[in-house]
Amino acid sequence: MNKILQYVNVTTSYNGTPVVRDVSFSLREGEILGVVGESGSGKSTLLKAAMGLLGPGGVVTRGDIWFKERNLPDLPENELRRLSGPELAMIFQHAGASFCPIRSVGAQLFEAVSAHEEITEADFREKAAALLKKLRFEDAARILESYPFELSGGMMQRVGIAAAMLLNPSVLLADEPTSALDVSVQKQAVEEMLLIREMYHTAIIIVTHNIGVVRAMADRVIVMKDGRIMESGDTRDVLEHPVQEYTKKLMAAVPRLRLRRGA
Repeated sequence: MNKILQYVNVTTSYNGTPVVRDVSFSLREGEILGVVGESGSGKSTLLKAAMGLLGPGGVVTRGDIWFKERNLPDLPENELRRLSGPELAMIFQHAGASFCPIRSVGAQLFEAVSAHEEITEADFREKAAALLKKLRFEDAARILESYPFELSGGMMQRVGIAAAMLLNPSVLLADEPTSALDVSVQKQAVEEMLLIREMYHTAIIIVTHNIGVVRAMADRVIVMKDGRIMESGDTRDVLEHPVQEYTKKLMAAVPRLRLRRGA
């Protein structure tokens, strides 16, 4: 498989203080990469660096992030914005927080999609409803007509996953997408991301502290501590035969997720 996203000696800093230090890895087409580590290890910063979302004081101070022969930190803001959605999409820990509470879900998703492609509202609703149905939403039309406050937190998180896929991006960056969900909804969210990979051959990076989620989803895993990669490799090798003492300490008793795909 071809490399679609590549970090090369990336260091990021906030107000001059390094948070991610000399990190290198690659993501192949259709691959799921898990990034694990304790809070403050720099996991989420990796994703935000690619999307240009480091915020005030945050900057990539060294290294490159290559996506389809373009170095993301060097791109002007307007060009990076054009890539966000059609090429690179992100799911946040609390996806519902990015929705306006006084506008319907469908209206907000239509606005996001129409910013990148010419599409009528009728065609959009047909496209959105088809995707929601594929992701096992039983009443897609009702979801689109609903206001965010009418849906549960778990439902809004699943809507966030679907919203990220409306423009069929090549890479999906998921930042703790299951940490705020109960176990049953976590299972649904994981299954939906696996289904997305199966349907669209989407490459996914999932940042999480949940070893069970990584075990259920990821082809490869990176273990981070203090902004550095401590260990990396095939998921089974790293989780079942860790080399570093830090990785061994992360192997808490997390139940294996039982997925509909039989994993």
